[in-house]
Amino acid sequence: MADADGGEFSLLSLGDELTCSICLCTFDCPVTTPCGHNFCQQCLLSTWKETYSCPQCRAHYSIKPELKKNTVLSAVVDTFKLRSTDVSVAETAKSEAGWGAAAIRCDTCMKAEAVNTCLTCMASYCAEHLRPHRDSPVFRVHQLTEPVGDLLERICPDHQKLTELFCTQHDRLICTLCLQQAHKTCNFIQPEKQRAKQKSNFSEKLDLVNKKIKQNETVISQITDMQLSLKGSAATKKSKMAHVYEQIRDMLAAEERAAMTAVDQELESSQTKIRVLMKMFSDNIKSLNKAKVDIQSLLCQSQTMAFLQASLNLPKAAAFDPYAPRINFNSKKVTANEEFAVNLKKQMYYILNQPVGARPPLTDGAALSFDPKTAHKRIVLTEHFTRASVSDQLNPAAHIDCPQRFSVCTQVLTSQGFTRGCHYWEVRLNHNNFIGIGLAYGSIDRKGPTSRLGRNAKSWCVEWFNVKLSAWHDSSEIKVVNPHPKRVGVLLDCDSGSATFYNVADRVYPFYSFVFPFTEAVYPAFWLFSSESSITLCQLQA
Repeated sequence: MADADGGEFSLLSLGDELTCSICLCTFDCPVTTPCGHNFCQQCLLSTWKETYSCPQCRAHYSIKPELKKNTVLSAVVDTFKLRSTDVSVAETAKSEAGWGAAAIRCDTCMKAEAVNTCLTCMASYCAEHLRPHRDSPVFRVHQLTEPVGDLLERICPDHQKLTELFCTQHDRLICTLCLQQAHKTCNFIQPEKQRAKQKSNFSEKLDLVNKKIKQNETVISQITDMQLSLKGSAATKKSKMAHVYEQIRDMLAAEERAAMTAVDQELESSQTKIRVLMKMFSDNIKSLNKAKVDIQSLLCQSQTMAFLQASLNLPKAAAFDPYAPRINFNSKKVTANEEFAVNLKKQMYYILNQPVGARPPLTDGAALSFDPKTAHKRIVLTEHFTRASVSDQLNPAAHIDCPQRFSVCTQVLTSQGFTRGCHYWEVRLNHNNFIGIGLAYGSIDRKGPTSRLGRNAKSWCVEWFNVKLSAWHDSSEIKVVNPHPKRVGVLLDCDSGSATFYNVADRVYPFYSFVFPFTEAVYPAFWLFSSESSITLCQLQA
């Protein structure tokens, strides 16, 4: 409830409902007459000396009524008196309410600033127009308070009385009638105190909101920096990729020019041969025409001796037998360039027509090592199982029999097998003589003559036998032009079921491909026969 502040601030409490109409003071031990009016017990008894009537409505009682204390009203009065002693809270509330508020004008002259508001008249007055309330006894009981802005907002919608209390249970402003009726069991508090309490809560909320705003601003700043960083990274990536693609275009353009130059050179060489042949045949025609004239002249000779003598001097060209030479446009260099272009197109088509995430690596090489458990007893593995050669003596380390070991053919598999994806590795050949490079299922036979690479349905290989190069699978041989490589690359695509062999020199040239469906894991496989030959698995850098 409101704190006391002289005589005026007490009028902001419970108003007329807590004021005795006899003594004009706050009720002291309030009692209620049969007609329903409330008075101080001593005040009412002092008026009942000869007759018994209500001082307010003048209702007459034949006998003296039995007066009983109004306990509800007495409790309200006691609470009001207890809380009205807290002056400092009211002063603080007043100063905070008045700070920064717009000036309230006098409702009479509408010009001067109001100094008080009369809650009885429901109007605000300046010092001049407030004088009747201060001087006239008629207005002495009117409730004056500090200037109030919109008085309509303080009217109870249920009882059309001034709201002077705040119900903490229902969080609403109430009047004194509300307190005696619908809110008689509720806890109430002076609005200024509730305002101070809520102001403290809202101050904490304001601090929290300011903190959240700063946090959001920090996040926005970080996101802005991230956005700028992303734009910078994207620009850098685009620049790098554009440079790489420009290099690719330059390389392809240089490759195209070289291929076209090779064709032009081949054409020039063929045309030179044709020009030589054309001259030769032109000279032959001239000789034949001369012989024709000589023969015709001879046939006109009438003297026998002269005829015979002239026939001995006829040119040998008369016995010349012309022929049509064959000049083919199929030099090895032109053919190699053509095959390279076709295979490059196939590889690029295969790679570029796959989703980016599923494209095979173009630079990463498979890290391979020979599996000693599969190596024939004459095969010697060195350099951390990356080099294989053939010895005339049995390898002491391979005396232990293993079911995976090749027992007849001098062959070896790698420890690594593949079932999916694209893989590439390179092999260095010491002598490309009596050597086989290929692939084999893990279930390939390890014993008997059918265990040799390419002589069964579970293996594929290219094999150098002396200077002859052949491709083998399931005992079927296909002869291949021998490029005499010193380094062989193998590109295995498990998903498409293909394996391509390359001659790795200054450039990479494919020289044979297998196409077959995979039904199980495949392993790089090797055959060696000559003791002068060896195979080294190259360690490729990413």
